[in-house]
Amino acid sequence: IVYAGTPEAPVKLIRVTSVRPLADYKLFLGFSTGEQKIYDCANLLDKPVFRPLKDKAVFDSVYLDGGAPVWNNGEIDIDPECLYENSKDI
Repeated sequence: IVYAGTPEAPVKLIRVTSVRPLADYKLFLGFSTGEQKIYDCANLLDKPVFRPLKDKAVFDSVYLDGGAPVWNNGEIDIDPECLYENSKDI
């Protein structure tokens, strides 16, 4: 393989390192960057895949699997990079 310049450094993937459900369908998130943010899931709840999260008990059962928040034994998840880009800094 021949490079015309310097090879790019490998891209580090953003991972969620901690998650805690909050009121009003929000998530408190810690990221592998060391940042903490809040993500509002309310806008997702009318999409078919996320409808089960309208049940607050299901929403509150969030846990991490492979650096992503998941629900319902992994049937529902949200991409960590999407969360990072669309969350509000705290």
